[in-house]
Amino acid sequence: MSNHDNPYGGTGGQMTANVSFGGPGGEAGSGNGFAEAAPGASGLIKDTSTASFAADVVQESSRQPVLVDFWAPWCGPCKQLTPALEKVVREAGGGVKLVKLNIDEHPAIPGQLGIQSIPAVIAFKDGQPVDGFMGAVPESQIRDFVKKLSAGGGNRVEEALAAAAEAREAGDQQMAAQIYSAVLQQEPEHVEALAALADLLFEAGQADEARAVLERVPEAKKDAASVAAVRAKMALAEQVAGLGDPVALQRRLEADPADHQARFDLALIRNAEGKREEAAEHLLVVVRADRSWNDDAARAKLLELFDAWGMSDPATLSARRKLSSLLFS
Repeated sequence: MSNHDNPYGGTGGQMTANVSFGGPGGEAGSGNGFAEAAPGASGLIKDTSTASFAADVVQESSRQPVLVDFWAPWCGPCKQLTPALEKVVREAGGGVKLVKLNIDEHPAIPGQLGIQSIPAVIAFKDGQPVDGFMGAVPESQIRDFVKKLSAGGGNRVEEALAAAAEAREAGDQQMAAQIYSAVLQQEPEHVEALAALADLLFEAGQADEARAVLERVPEAKKDAASVAAVRAKMALAEQVAGLGDPVALQRRLEADPADHQARFDLALIRNAEGKREEAAEHLLVVVRADRSWNDDAARAKLLELFDAWGMSDPATLSARRKLSSLLFS
């Protein structure tokens, strides 16, 4: 069956619609909305139903624009349009969301909207349909449509950065990188996005790519805290590379607890392993035993670690309190 010999058949073109979501088939259901979804691909793109349409689209569009893709399995043009829609939505980095509705399984909503042809896309803002189009339009046209829809819609960059941070915390590194890249397409010198992307690349083992991203930071902002933290992390990793076997260092300490060099080197290795509290404790032991060792190297390294970890990191706060106690008690 083609899109011209089904009940929704017709020709493509611009469209608008007015609709009320009360009445049979239009009540909000208990399905999960975007506010409950993960910030990765499943948070930006999802399927909906008649029951959950009000939550997924009407309510969610009060937070950011929502595109609704009306499609059916037999619709050939739908199979061309949907991948392009998904790509553009991901590039938008959280500026818009995409909801897909199978009209064969859920005919009530397209009936209320008066949709007579698919593929069809309607954009919702603040609970209302505001614009749309029909047909398998080119990707460039979709991108222009989304850009127009997002214009003046609030601070999308900050929302995108928050979504990227949540995606990264959830383990979706690829989605986080895509969002950071999308932000940088809009604002190439955005310092927080540059630092975050560099950090992401470095942790993925792409040190050269991370350095290249940091080179894009404007000269006037190279000392920004987020940039300094990434640089410090990279410098520490370079130092750790030649420190040797942690097992051997531990044996040296067991044989001689006053072997400050072994303890210092082991602290750097523990930090590289993500064991921040243990790293700090080793350095604090050296400071406590011999503040002047190696020109106060243990205290200086602690301060360097604090910069790399960030001022509000629990390991920083705990170790800074202990260091202050040692120095000023």
